[in-house]
Formats: sequence, structure tokens, C-alpha cells
Amino acid sequence: MLKRFLVAGAALALSTAAVMAQKTPLAVYTALENDQLKIFKDTIEAAVPDVDIQWVRDSTGVITSRILAEKASPKADLVLGLAASSLLLFKTEGLLEAYQPAGADKLKEAYHSKDGSFTGMDAFLGVICYNTAEGAKAGTTAPKAYADLLDPKFKGKLVMPHPASSGTGYLMVAAWVQTMGADAAWKFMDGLHENMAVYTHSGSAPCVQAAKGERLAGLGFDMRGAKEKSAGAPLDVILASEGAGWELEASAIMKGTKNLGAAKKVMDWVASKPANELYSKYYALVAHPDVNNLPPNYPAGAEAKMAKIDLQKMADGREAILKEWSKRYESKAAPKN
Repeated sequence: MLKRFLVAGAALALSTAAVMAQKTPLAVYTALENDQLKIFKDTIEAAVPDVDIQWVRDSTGVITSRILAEKASPKADLVLGLAASSLLLFKTEGLLEAYQPAGADKLKEAYHSKDGSFTGMDAFLGVICYNTAEGAKAGTTAPKAYADLLDPKFKGKLVMPHPASSGTGYLMVAAWVQTMGADAAWKFMDGLHENMAVYTHSGSAPCVQAAKGERLAGLGFDMRGAKEKSAGAPLDVILASEGAGWELEASAIMKGTKNLGAAKKVMDWVASKPANELYSKYYALVAHPDVNNLPPNYPAGAEAKMAKIDLQKMADGREAILKEWSKRYESKAAPKN
């Protein structure tokens, strides 16, 4: 009996090893949240059984800088779940493999590039998370526009993400530059800086801090605001009247990957309706027009309130904008962990 058990165990081990040997390991750089990594890996590998997803995860700014630093010798096969403006920056550097996934033609027009550089997954928007309880104490009213945040009553009571660290922070700054014009945008941000307590290195932190009453208002991203309000926080989640800055979370293949065939299969999954149904668990606005899953307390009419943004300009202007922003406002950046 023992001999039979040992033989069966050995056979199972060999079988498992054989299956694993047939899988193609893919180095996938991502800015997905940590709690999303396992479900995305499991779901992708169920849909594409011959791949083994190996995540390299960090914030949007860090992943963007890392890929640019590695451009002479790219380490990633695929980028999945990163800001589209970062992917367009990689395109300019000649780092992306053009590919139109199966089903990309069924996605909303704004969510995929015409030349196959990237495929969009979902959109995230900049919002104002305003704590109504703290506002009553401070004698303020809920802001309707970004300009309202320049009120001296907000001095030292605002928080927003650092644009070099956070995709949410950068989409806000880039949107202000595009919609207001550069001179007016920097004048606005000078005034905003006077009221700012700190620039965090997380896009989620501002709405979380506002929800806890640590700040009067946080400039953060849509889904975190809705989540905190649904958990009972006294928040108004506001899309500014000037138009909400936004960005796409998107995916692309790295040029020169030795695993191009496997990477294309994953990109086909990225564009699929089942993939979009997964995205909709985390984001209200997704690429596939037939997938709708708005969460409770999500701002009404969000897509209609998205500002007119040129993602290529966001990409092209990134270095100059971040350099100018840092020169003016770095003094209030939160310490990096």
C-alpha cells in the first residue's frame, strides 16, 4: 500500500511539474491595488491556462519611472493596469508592441488606441471628498468648483495626492493645465497650495483622511470616495463644475518580449466582456459598453462631467509638469516610506 501511495504521489508530482513546465511565465508590471492581484492572476490564468502571471507591483509613478529606467533592457513582457498616459509616454520612447486585441472594436472609442498601442480597461476620475460634519464646524459649505477650495477657511485643511507618485494626483494637475491653460492653472495651484496640509503618495489617502475627519476635504479618486461614503462617512463626493480630470487604466505589450504569443492572449482577455465585468467590481466606468455596475453613492452623471482631456498631451507634458510642480510645492510632500 505504501509503495502504491509513493508511486502515485511521484506520478502526481511529475504531472504537476509537467503542467507548470508548459506554462509561459509573463513578467507583468502593474499599478493594480494589492488586494486585486490574486483575483486578477487567478482569473487571467483560468482564461489563458498556458500563462503564469508574475506581478511586479508599485504605484503608478514608481512603475512608470522603473520602465523608463529599464528602457535599454526592458524586463517586463506586459504592462497591465497602468495609467494610459504612462503607456503613451512609453509609446513615444518606442517601448510598446502595437496590437489590437480581439474584441477591441467593441469597446468605447475613448478606451482603446487606434494604432493598438494600448487597450483601456476602466476610467478613474478626480473628485472632491468633503466632510460635511467637519465643514459645519469650520463654517464652510460644500465646494461646487475647484475654485471654491481657495477660500481661506480651507487653509491647512486640504489634502491631495503627489502627482509624481500617484496617477490620481497627476491626472488632476494635467487636467487643470489643459482645461484652464498653463498660466491660469499654475496661479490656481499656487492658491491651492496655500490651503494644502500635505501631498500624499497615495491616490486613496485623501478621501480616506477626509472620511475620518482628519482633513476637511481631500482631492482623491471617485471609487474611494464612494466606498468611504457607503461605509458611513459624512462625505459629499463632488465632481467639480469645471469638469473632472480623468485617466484610463490600461494595458499594453512591451516591445521585444520573448513571449509575444502569450502576451497577445492576455491582451485578448483584457478586451473581453468577462474581463470588464471584473474591472467593474473596482471601477464604475469600464471600457465595454454592455457592462454597467455603478456602486452605491457614486456621483451621478460622471461620464458627462469628464473634462475634455488629450491623453497624449498628458503623456508628452509629464516631465515638464512634474518638474514645475516639484519646484513650487514639494515642501508639503509627505515623507516617503
